[in-house]
Amino acid sequence: MDLKQIQYFIALFEDGSVTRAAKRLNIVQPALSMQIAKLEEELHQQLFERGSHGMTPTAAGRLMYRLFLPIMRDLAHARQQLIQRDEIITGRVSIGLIASISESVLADSLSRYHEKYPYVEVTVSDGYSATFIDWVAGGQLDAALINKPRGKLSLDAQAILDEEMVLATSAAHGPDLPHAIELAKLPELELVLPTKRHGLRGVLDTAAQHEDVLLAPRFEIDVLSTIVQLVGNTRFATILPRIVVERAVRAGTLRAYPILAPRIVRHIVCITHPRRPLSAAADALISIIADELRQVLNAAPLDATKDTPTPTRKI
Repeated sequence: MDLKQIQYFIALFEDGSVTRAAKRLNIVQPALSMQIAKLEEELHQQLFERGSHGMTPTAAGRLMYRLFLPIMRDLAHARQQLIQRDEIITGRVSIGLIASISESVLADSLSRYHEKYPYVEVTVSDGYSATFIDWVAGGQLDAALINKPRGKLSLDAQAILDEEMVLATSAAHGPDLPHAIELAKLPELELVLPTKRHGLRGVLDTAAQHEDVLLAPRFEIDVLSTIVQLVGNTRFATILPRIVVERAVRAGTLRAYPILAPRIVRHIVCITHPRRPLSAAADALISIIADELRQVLNAAPLDATKDTPTPTRKI
């Protein structure tokens, strides 16, 4: 077994097709197939099931991928550190972003990043905080930006941003509300919230339990853009981070209200493996994403009544 065979195996595992993997590796298909066959012969294990729809990894193949992917990432990072030049940053970065970040600032962040670091390949995964913790620990990701979990982490966690969560309603169809809402009054509204699998729901439930408040949403949806669209077209309300609703507020489709007594704040952290330092390329990408988050939040202070005054009443 050599590094080239492992590289070929990982490409085939990730692409699921000899054709696509060979193209990615810039080799001919027979050369790839021959190396995989040699690897299987050496290991006395079948790594892939050959079928009409491509190559499906066996249990042995999945185990090999889990074991060798972190090693190959470490080798790639070590090589980058040795050959890196200050004026040219190269390499490959694989990060995870929770949806509230990927849906709000990812496009602008990647545009800035590519302009400054055009020779870096970037892979971004979207998912839950709990999933990213496993992937960073297992070496599938270099880093991830997640909602800080309640439990203790075995990974390194760098604080990125503390962000207020707000109540959002439709500007056209929403109920008349005071300029600010007490947390204890939230159950009186018809709510749409993320499911209990979502990191944001954990933040909400923790705050509500601390105040002995029960949140019973009418709908539970994990796709944040769908929540924003549904609330914008109905009398439902939601509780989301400011950055998620900021664009709709600026467009005039949503109103956002601060939540008081107490405020609900989520903490965004960047998690990395303590034995796998971030490469210069990964560190630069995390810095740009964090800067984009701060810019969006600082550009438009929360004001639910700006240009759209509404009568107030108790709820």
